[in-house]
Amino acid sequence: MLFLGPLYSFLASRYATSINHFALVKLTLQGLDKTIFYFLIFALVRLCWLLLIRKRRSVQSEFGVWLFAFYFILVLMLTTFRYTYFPWELNFHWDRSLDNVNFVFLKNTWKMIYAPSKVDFYYNSLGNILAFVPFGLLVPNLLRQKACFWRVLISGMLSSISIEILQFLLLTGVSDIDDVFFNTCGVLLGYSLYKLVQICVKNRKKTSNVRV
Repeated sequence: MLFLGPLYSFLASRYATSINHFALVKLTLQGLDKTIFYFLIFALVRLCWLLLIRKRRSVQSEFGVWLFAFYFILVLMLTTFRYTYFPWELNFHWDRSLDNVNFVFLKNTWKMIYAPSKVDFYYNSLGNILAFVPFGLLVPNLLRQKACFWRVLISGMLSSISIEILQFLLLTGVSDIDDVFFNTCGVLLGYSLYKLVQICVKNRKKTSNVRV
């Protein structure tokens, strides 16, 4: 780790043997470390681009771009590129059989539901939903006038499918149609929260205008 190595070493020395799923802590810190690295590259490229085009942008809209970039890089590092740090370390397995992909809807989810431990079920279902809630919240801000429900939903679904394909080719996770379903549910939930915030803001503005 380039940035969070000392933090990981400290946590490992204290909690590696006492936390059952400490491997998840390690995976998260590794993903966050890589996210910081690639976000800094994004920031440099973005700043150069803004200076080049010399176009004025509002702080709010630009903040939305940077926030989404950090979020989506983090998602990629935690799901698709979890075992490599640099692009040249990637190893694609083009000869993999599609038998390794679960195309049966909710097949594995039902197995997790009836398993003795529900940890895998909650991690897989709630984790995949929560991972894409920010997508539904942030993408409408990027699309602005074009941010209709179907555009956001399809964008989220295609992003999820792309991640599953990359996981399949890179051997970095289990490719499962259920993941796409739960990710899409997360996008739907995030978009609903976005619309709710919009309604609250509009109502507050109306109330302020009435008082004036």
